[in-house]
Amino acid sequence: MDKKGFKPIESILDRYDLDETKQKRISREFQDYAYRLAVELGDTAHTAIYMRLAKNTPRSLVEQARLFVLGAHNPKNKGRLFMWKLKQLREEHKQEV
Repeated sequence: MDKKGFKPIESILDRYDLDETKQKRISREFQDYAYRLAVELGDTAHTAIYMRLAKNTPRSLVEQARLFVLGAHNPKNKGRLFMWKLKQLREEHKQEV
């Protein structure tokens, strides 16, 4: 900090994750959500699938599946577990409607 109380811009930018590998064509909220979900599940190879799910599936179901995976104890494949749980939740949702 200099004598006027300002911080150098580098110290401010260091606090933010400026990931160079992040998708550059994200323009909608569901796209950002899907990308963050793919990163969280460690499955960025299938980002397009998460984009389609985030756009066409009720967010509450996607969130329930995401929280289920995050609560699981050391799953081998988070993406596969997520898809399994989402399928189960969709079937339950269809029966309710």
